This record gives sequence, C-alpha cells and structure tokens, in this order.
Amino acid sequence: MYKGKRILGTISARGGSKGVPGKNIRDLGGLPLMAWTIREARCSAYLDRLVVSSDDEGILAVARSFGADTPFVRPAELARDDTPGVDPVLHAVEALGPEQYDYVVLLQPTSPLRTTADIDGAIKLCLDHGWPCCVSVTEAEKSPYYMFQMDEGARLIPIIHQESFHTRRQDLPRACAPNGAVYVARCDWLARTRSYLTPETRGYEMPRERSWDIDELLDFDICELLLKRAGRIA
Repeated sequence: MYKGKRILGTISARGGSKGVPGKNIRDLGGLPLMAWTIREARCSAYLDRLVVSSDDEGILAVARSFGADTPFVRPAELARDDTPGVDPVLHAVEALGPEQYDYVVLLQPTSPLRTTADIDGAIKLCLDHGWPCCVSVTEAEKSPYYMFQMDEGARLIPIIHQESFHTRRQDLPRACAPNGAVYVARCDWLARTRSYLTPETRGYEMPRERSWDIDELLDFDICELLLKRAGRIA
C-alpha cells in the first residue's frame, strides 16, 4: 500500500497471437515470455495484487505457476484482434470490484526487459505528483522532424513543417514515444477517458535497452541478447 492508495497490477495476455502463435508463453532465455513480467511485478513495492487477464487456459496455468493471480477468464469478446487495449484492464477492475482499487497498472507481457525499478519508478512518479495517468516512454530512435509523407506523385511532404531540413539532430527538440512497458492510471479517470493517452497524460522515461516490445520472432533473439548483456541470463 502506498500513501493509503490501493494499486492493482494487471497483465493482459490473450491467446490469439497471429504473428507469433503462442507468443505470450513462448520461451525467452529459459522462461515463458510472460514470466519475465510476472517475476518483476511480483517484486514491486507498490502493487497490492497482480492478476493476469486471459481467455486462454494454457496462459492462465503458466501465470499461476509463476505466482500471479487468475481470478477470472477474460470474455471472448474482449480477446479479439480489434479489442482496444484498455478494455481488458477496465474489465479486470470491474470484475474485482471498482471500489477495491484506486490505481491500476497495465504491464504488457511483450515488454520483457522492463524491470521492477521501472514499474515502481512510474508508479511513484505518478502518485507523488498526483497525476491521473503516467505511461512509460523512450527517446525516439528517429526524429519526427526528419519524417515525411509521400503523395501519389512521390513528392515528400514533411510531417512537421520547418524552414530547413539541414538542422543538426542534436539541435532538434527531443522526441519520445510510448514503449508499451508500463501504464499507470487512476481507476475512475481511466473508466471515464477509456484511453491512456490524453492531454493529461505524463511520461516516465526508460532507456532504449529496456524498452524493446516483442512483435515478431526476430524480437525474441534481440531481447535474449539484451538480457545476456544485462547479466539477467547466462
């Protein structure tokens, strides 16, 4: 418990991954992918409870074996390809009793490099400042000031207008992007906005080496290399 606030941790892991079948329980460095998230979340100083939301019994069994709670099976209508990511989180809060928790933290299992320090850092920053929402971000690899749209005539149209495209990268404003690792939100605020990204949202910056999001098989190889480099696996 933190300053009288009860905080629920949720891990959303549906079973219908098409890009990499069985992605959430596929082996990464000797552990199922989602186990990396469960293990770090269970060490959090601020989470009062950690639950896994899934429509898949195999995923739920793996979650239990690593110490996460599985108090419900996610309804099929909340496990479709087009289901907004916030919907399973709101379902979890409602299923456990919306009066039970003040904040909810979403931890996606596809961010295996995120650490307990990242989870607790985002939570603490959010609560210390009284923000309604805080999401983890990382510095953009490529500046949007150097990005273009291409029209039907193959002309390059800048996404952000500027007088010159010869500005040094070091002189451009720093740009960041959500990395998908940690989402912290006040439960009542999230139920009202149904979105983590609003003008009220604040960011918690993470380094690029812990911000990888697994989407394809190549990402497993990259993350395993990064885990070895960080000394987290042999």
